[in-house]
Amino acid sequence: MPNQKTVPLEDELGDVLEKAMRGTGIGLAALAEASAVPGGRIRDAIDYRSDLCCAELGRIAPVLGLNEVGLCALAAGRYPLPDIGPLPFQLWPLQMRHGIGVANAYLVAEHGADHGLLFDTGAGLAALETAWPSDIRQLDAIFLTHVEGEHAGGLCEVLARFGAPAAFVPRGASAPGGQPAGEGEVRSFGRLEVRAFSTPGHVAAHNCYLIGARAEPAGTLLLISGDLLFAGSAGGGYFSPKALQAQLRRILGVVPPSTVIAPGHGPLTTVANELRFNPFVL
Repeated sequence: MPNQKTVPLEDELGDVLEKAMRGTGIGLAALAEASAVPGGRIRDAIDYRSDLCCAELGRIAPVLGLNEVGLCALAAGRYPLPDIGPLPFQLWPLQMRHGIGVANAYLVAEHGADHGLLFDTGAGLAALETAWPSDIRQLDAIFLTHVEGEHAGGLCEVLARFGAPAAFVPRGASAPGGQPAGEGEVRSFGRLEVRAFSTPGHVAAHNCYLIGARAEPAGTLLLISGDLLFAGSAGGGYFSPKALQAQLRRILGVVPPSTVIAPGHGPLTTVANELRFNPFVL
């Protein structure tokens, strides 16, 4: 597995501030007045021209309902990432360039197997194959977190290339060849078990998937979080910021703290880490 601590975070300070302002409905002038931080300083941070100091962020955080500790760490370029321990199955993060960061797909397989499960397809077959491990020759199924170009590209081609008998998509999503997967539905593949959570907010039809090994019920779980949650940030609430925040809190409350989070962008993290530091989690 690549060193996740070298993978860039999806969001910088300006992105987090902009998402938080959109989610709360607080405009620049109102934020400046409530926090006693000049609007020009906040605008410069949003536009990546300068960062705010921790004292300024300490006044902004409660106005926007953000975690001050994580916000200051993000601004300082020192957002903490945890060490990722062993999982009871094999995990391959498939990282593909997207803008100045990365978009992630994930392969999960039993140890030693040459077949497995794919979560998201990236921008398409060509991009996916640049990161594909030689160990996996066939897919038992594909799961999509949501239908966007960098996460669901070339679904039909990927299905055909790796002989996957089924692709599961969030209920309500439009994807040729996809079968709906709704809240609480569980599917098993050998020793692997996949549970779907419906998590609208970034888009209307969005799922997270919790993966465990049935033979090791006490083993660490893996959460494929799509664009609900990133290390140090959350997805844009383009469908509904309030729904996204509600789903973020729900998911972090129902899965164990030791769970490894595999987000749609950026590095791996853990539930415990994000509960402690993520700016959107209080």
